[in-house]
Amino acid sequence: MRGLIRIRREAAESLTGRPEYALVGVITMPKLKRSPIASIVRRVTGALTALLLTSALVYFDRDGYSNSVDAPLTYLDCLYYATVSLSTTGYGDIAPLTPFARATNIFLITPLRVMFFILLIGTTLEVLTETSRQAWRIQRWRRQVRNHTIIVGYGTKGRTAVYAMLGDGVRPTEIVVVDTDPAMLESAQARGLVTVHGSATKSDVLKLAGAPHAAAIIIATNRDDSAVLVTLTARELAPRAKIVAAVREAENTHLVKQSGADSVVVSSETAGRLLGIATTTPNVVEMIEDLLTPEVGFAIAERAVRPEEVGSSPRQLTDIVLAVVRGGQLTRVDQPSVGMVEANDRLLHIRRAPDEKPKWPTG
Repeated sequence: MRGLIRIRREAAESLTGRPEYALVGVITMPKLKRSPIASIVRRVTGALTALLLTSALVYFDRDGYSNSVDAPLTYLDCLYYATVSLSTTGYGDIAPLTPFARATNIFLITPLRVMFFILLIGTTLEVLTETSRQAWRIQRWRRQVRNHTIIVGYGTKGRTAVYAMLGDGVRPTEIVVVDTDPAMLESAQARGLVTVHGSATKSDVLKLAGAPHAAAIIIATNRDDSAVLVTLTARELAPRAKIVAAVREAENTHLVKQSGADSVVVSSETAGRLLGIATTTPNVVEMIEDLLTPEVGFAIAERAVRPEEVGSSPRQLTDIVLAVVRGGQLTRVDQPSVGMVEANDRLLHIRRAPDEKPKWPTG
């Protein structure tokens, strides 16, 4: 039993020690959007360019070549020679004789021949080069990723959290999704998100997601016990990150907070409250849904105090202010302690969402 545990631990710990090419499939970067027709046109254009350049080089030094009829080479002859040379057909009826012509074949035409084949056999080579490209992008991303948000679990709660963040102006490149379900990860990739395949209960998986440098970690697992374990692991790796966890049962809230979560959302009780309110005041539920949907209608947002607002009462501001965050503490505006707005305060207010809904990235 101990040997099995040791083997599993070594397997988990080996993730961060792997080279980048071995992480392709574990970490997936968003694919660049390319049209198939544009890709084909680009390859054909490159092949034609190589062909025309080779024929021009041969025509420029046409006196250094001989043909089977002992006549001066025309441009058509040069184009013919370029075609059979690049395609490696090589009938031998036109051949370089002078040292300059042979040097041209060695240092210019041969590289063009290689490029010609790379362009025409691009589909096969693209599969091979895609791994290298992904490995290079993973290496660059791991070196540069900072102050991002990690979403653990891309189920209903995780997806909704991502939609809310994107609707609030967060860029897809600032979000990393961790999940064990390949179908969920493909859905996240279609949104232009970086994904990490693996269980977030393992510290190595969270390290691959950049947890030590993350600004926030959202834990949206389907089980409360998983949420507790992920929270413990995340807090150990990211002591300064803001951790928000969702649980199904309110009795588990204190466990998640003791594990290191800054905020805990009880999904079942929140849904239950909305269901209860909907029976008597359905319009209130509709308004709450509007406020919680940042991309349409009204939304609750947080912003810094503007210089001209310092010293004013929150009720006198043009925005509808709901609360003031001062020294990390949230206080409603109806509390006497709020008083006047200070320079370092942050305001929770109601803002108008953009008229045009954001266009989600598509796969």
